[in-house]
Amino acid sequence: MPMTSHPNLLDSDNSVLLLVDMQTRLSAVMPVDDAARMASHTQRLLQAAKLLEVPVLVTEQYPQGLGSTQPEISACLPMLTPLFSKTGFSCCAAEGFNQALAATGRQQVVVIGQETHVCVLQTVLELLSQNYQVFVLTDAVCSRQTEHKLYALQRMQQQGATLSCHESVLFEWLRDARHMHFKAISALLR
Repeated sequence: MPMTSHPNLLDSDNSVLLLVDMQTRLSAVMPVDDAARMASHTQRLLQAAKLLEVPVLVTEQYPQGLGSTQPEISACLPMLTPLFSKTGFSCCAAEGFNQALAATGRQQVVVIGQETHVCVLQTVLELLSQNYQVFVLTDAVCSRQTEHKLYALQRMQQQGATLSCHESVLFEWLRDARHMHFKAISALLR
């Protein structure tokens, strides 16, 4: 696959998918429709990431109190997906996280999860300061209050993150309808 024609197009060979704190107890306090949409879009992204060999990193905020990653999300994770427990709000504060991300050798980080205005925001700002290209998927992040999500998205965009949606990511990763996984990935959207 050739390198991207525009530096802000995602490339499956240069992407990492980061799932931030998609834990059952945390999701339970999100707006029901938003949480369901986030989970559904995450499952699609994970299935595409497996097919395209895009590395996945997962974090859990204080799992002793907030529980583990939602079972329907865990079931879709690629084998040997690194999982980082954390108490700091930024994923970059989790022990071993920065090293694991750097070890992928990839520069584009696709960020999904919750809460948009806390852990997602702090992670995105720190990743930007480490010179990663950061893509936040507006249809796969949640906050308890919609207003908080909107302000956080605006702030991240002002700082240089790219806002996108899960379908754009899937088609940028494919780049061409002749891609060997086009049928399988486009079928996820039906």
